Amino acid sequence: MTSASEDASRRALMFAAAASLVTAAAPVAAATRELKLADLKKEADVACVYHCDYGDPARFAQTLTNISNHYSAYGADPFALQIALVAHGPGVKFFLDSLAGTPWKDEAIPADIARQIDGVSKNGLKVHLCEITFSRLKLDKAKARDAEFITFVPSGVATVAALQGKGFAYLKVG
Repeated sequence: MTSASEDASRRALMFAAAASLVTAAAPVAAATRELKLADLKKEADVACVYHCDYGDPARFAQTLTNISNHYSAYGADPFALQIALVAHGPGVKFFLDSLAGTPWKDEAIPADIARQIDGVSKNGLKVHLCEITFSRLKLDKAKARDAEFITFVPSGVATVAALQGKGFAYLKVG
């Protein structure tokens, strides 16, 4: 049996190794950004998918707070908890560089939302944006933030269902 300190050291080494792999692969990940449903994987004992199909900034900020609290309950350990956020419909607007030329062009996203997204992404959050939403709303996919934790999936609702089928718990705020 290992001691708590040996366990912590092992986790720290695994985290450092994983972080260096992610850093080394970042240019490739940023270039591909497309993810097939078959490529979705459960990589931790506990996994959860947060479903965002709404455009209310206060509700979205609460979602980010809940994700942050979720990570803190697991000590921000990416090997203990995996969280994915699937956004479609108005939910994609929180991941755009600009709302100009979109159905939300007259709205403003509070600046602290981008900071909250960046904060929780450091714990391993994966964000999946719906290609159907981009197609139906005639949104250029290049408008999406260029971040390695953001990918495009064929369908938001199909991704939510696929993740649930792989053992992800489902959460929707509000």
